Amino acid sequence: MKLLSVVALLSLAASVAAEERPTNLILILTDNHGPWTLGCYGNPDIRTPHIDRLAEEGALFTRAFANNAVCSPTRATLLTGLMPCQHGVHRFLGAAPQTGPDAYNMLEEFDTLPSILVEAGYTAGLSGKWHLGGNFHPQEGFTYWVTKPHGSSLGFYDQEIIEDGEIRTEPTYLTEFWTDHGVRFIEENAEQPFFLFLAYNGPYGLGGAMREPIRNRHRQFYENHDLPSFPRTEPEAWNYNYGDWIGDEQIARKYAAEVSGIDDGVGRIMQSLERLGLTEDTLVVFTADQGLSGGHAGYWGMGDHTRPLTAFDWTMTIPLIFHQPGHVESGQRNEMLVSNYDLLPTILSILSLEDRLPEERPLPGRDFAAALRGDSMDWENVHFYEFENVRAIRTDEWKYIERIHDSPN
Repeated sequence: MKLLSVVALLSLAASVAAEERPTNLILILTDNHGPWTLGCYGNPDIRTPHIDRLAEEGALFTRAFANNAVCSPTRATLLTGLMPCQHGVHRFLGAAPQTGPDAYNMLEEFDTLPSILVEAGYTAGLSGKWHLGGNFHPQEGFTYWVTKPHGSSLGFYDQEIIEDGEIRTEPTYLTEFWTDHGVRFIEENAEQPFFLFLAYNGPYGLGGAMREPIRNRHRQFYENHDLPSFPRTEPEAWNYNYGDWIGDEQIARKYAAEVSGIDDGVGRIMQSLERLGLTEDTLVVFTADQGLSGGHAGYWGMGDHTRPLTAFDWTMTIPLIFHQPGHVESGQRNEMLVSNYDLLPTILSILSLEDRLPEERPLPGRDFAAALRGDSMDWENVHFYEFENVRAIRTDEWKYIERIHDSPN
């Protein structure tokens, strides 16, 4: 009887410990990525079976928006929950604050998602693009840190990376390299609560990276693919830099192949969670820093590629998927209008850490965790946007855009 009692107590203790273990977080962020490229958002051409499965088993938001047009500000917003006018990052960073002699972390004065989680007992790891300054050394409580020296991407092979505080050339496919480190981080921290920030530098869609030949496993599939989901339109007069890319089949095929390369990485991450028995203990969030047009409405590029600058939907629309079996209701296609600045309060709420929300500055974001559980919410569909001298307000039916000291207003 005593032996049975001991066994029962140990079993109960193990059960309680399992219930008390904090939920892990994996935040997968892509670079210059429109949701129109994904099968779960209706794309018939580009292979994304793993991301599609993530959406099928979780919650997909059909109207998710970024509050800025370029990388550094949107990443700062994602991690702080603040608008650019609050965190001070209004455009993408150049080389000096990232790796120069006076490099510094743009978020140092703020409580951020990683620093909050580390203070709550999590181990935090970054694999991929940082683009927020001080790139040589781990920032914001991260203890696992492998990143890029700069924000822009010249390609996906034989590119410079930072590992152990040193710059070196990585010969392998960067998308797989970031995934390799993501899997390694999960394996090394499987017994404790962890936060993995897996920040791919693809699909990107810009510059020399798109003239690089396709070398990932999807080359043969795409090399003769017509990809009709990329519009063949005439460039609008406001398109800046990339108008002649509209209808360029080589560019479209390269972009599509990089989307599929990321999908492979998502599949490997999810397989690792399943193999380690961590699927139900891990919240996975898949999103992008900002959107990209692939010829839609006569534009190619992100929001920095119009003159004058503007706030078209294609620059701010992003994919957004939440996945955690038993906690996020599966099969959701949610039409709420949500913003990237809503993610910090929502994620902390899901992790039962809402009491750790920063109080020094007013957060513009709102917590929509109840919607992820399938509950109805009283929610105003409104989104606010700031990009350099452009300000915009987006609602269900209207968008107001103002260009400060510029025209047309």
